[in-house]
Amino acid sequence: MNKISLYLILFGATATMLTSCTDLDEKVYSSITENTYVYAPGDATRSVGAIYANLRGMYTPGNRTQEISSDEIVMPANMVGGWDDGGVYRRMHLHQWNSEQTLVLDLWKNQYSGVILANQTLSLLDGVIPFAANESEKRLKAETRALRAYHYWIIMDNWDNAPLITEPTNELPENSTRQQMFDFVVSELNAIINDLPTEKTEDTYGRFTQWAAHALLANVYLNAGVYTGTPMWDKCIEECNAVINSGKYQLDNDYRTPFCEHNEVSLENILVIPYDAVYGKGFNYFSDALHKANKDTYNLETTPAGTGSYKGIPQFIDTYDPDDARLNATWLSGPQYKADGEPCQGFTDLSNKDLVFTNVMPDGIQVGEGEGLRWLKYEIVMGTRANLNNDFVIFRLAQIYMMKAECLLRTNKADEAAQLVSLVRERAFKDHPEKAKVTGAQLQGPSSYVYGNVSKYILTPQNVRLPEQFGRFYDELGWEFAGELMRRRDMIRFGTYTKAKWLSHESSNDFRTVFPIPQRALDSNNNLKQNPNYE
Repeated sequence: MNKISLYLILFGATATMLTSCTDLDEKVYSSITENTYVYAPGDATRSVGAIYANLRGMYTPGNRTQEISSDEIVMPANMVGGWDDGGVYRRMHLHQWNSEQTLVLDLWKNQYSGVILANQTLSLLDGVIPFAANESEKRLKAETRALRAYHYWIIMDNWDNAPLITEPTNELPENSTRQQMFDFVVSELNAIINDLPTEKTEDTYGRFTQWAAHALLANVYLNAGVYTGTPMWDKCIEECNAVINSGKYQLDNDYRTPFCEHNEVSLENILVIPYDAVYGKGFNYFSDALHKANKDTYNLETTPAGTGSYKGIPQFIDTYDPDDARLNATWLSGPQYKADGEPCQGFTDLSNKDLVFTNVMPDGIQVGEGEGLRWLKYEIVMGTRANLNNDFVIFRLAQIYMMKAECLLRTNKADEAAQLVSLVRERAFKDHPEKAKVTGAQLQGPSSYVYGNVSKYILTPQNVRLPEQFGRFYDELGWEFAGELMRRRDMIRFGTYTKAKWLSHESSNDFRTVFPIPQRALDSNNNLKQNPNYE
């Protein structure tokens, strides 16, 4: 089965049948029954495919909240105009969002769309849809429950107290606690994990396997101290060991391989969201990151939006070792050229001047069109259309190694942690192998991130040690996983999200470690209560 076949089976017509019944703008929790459709063998797989198709909304502006509210990436307006968009991105950088924030609503809708689809699909798989001879009822039900658990992980991570809905209903739900959602996610995954496939094949590509479920459990346990107040480092290690000991995955030799155009060849990717320029559209982050002049760099069929706005925060970029291959593999910098070798030119403050991306910003509010390195982790090939063929990575083996390393570090096994970190670093320092190795003592040392505010290009350091522990390991997470939707969660776990200052962001209040329940959801459901301090 090739990638296109996967789309025709999983993301085909039945996906639209289910999703079209859900009007999240009118009522977020409406049931998505379909009384007129006559189900046939094969529809079970396609119905589960509707939930997978919903994941294609994961790298939308809503999910950028995981990074543009962090110390890693910022989306500032251009000094001459463009990219302010009513301050929607600025508020994320400044931690000044409220319940009307559209990006938060987008994230909420995507997660509960997945939950509603999963609940409806489970009801259909229970005697309504006939199974084809080649369909496994246990597997499809297990995949559906795993997908629902994944969405609830994102919900409890971002909102704390939110509805826990486990079956189709027209009743308006009340808030559930983070502890209740945590217990549900853990129990669901443990209940179904043995019904998921163990093989890494074309048939399981882009779908939940036992190893993807172990990776999800590891993530939940890694952040258990945040979610429940009780750290669960040993349980996280157990889940990581299950993936490692399976022998199904290995680190790719090149850091770029997990993110290349045809990253289905990657040896380390555990779970991905399959995209395709024709059959599975939606992955087009480059239109927000690149300057419109870069259309000629890659001979793009579409023009990026203005000067681009998805940029690395200079303080973060400055933490990289210049010899770290991940720097140039993740960020686009320096003079920009057309495909024919001629220099690209600007059109606002660099009008008729050569376009050069520099690692400087006057602040996090308005920048020049050449200021800020552009996030470019996923390969863009010449002649790219409006959408990429690359698949978005949710879990990969490097993350498993690093989660285990963090747990070892936090349980006083720093030297064992260093061995895993060194293993992950090897491919980033092929030309300087002596730099690949780190020690346990180094991982416990301070971060190289210089926190503080920037005004008119001048950095005023914060003069506090953040994070308070394991600063070098914290840096390692940033270098390896920049742009992979992890930074907000990592910052909260390490205690920097509300304490640190970066660019124009000041220290914020701890209640901002979760987002407000969107006002639209509150207006449509009187049973919901807003998260504390957002009232």
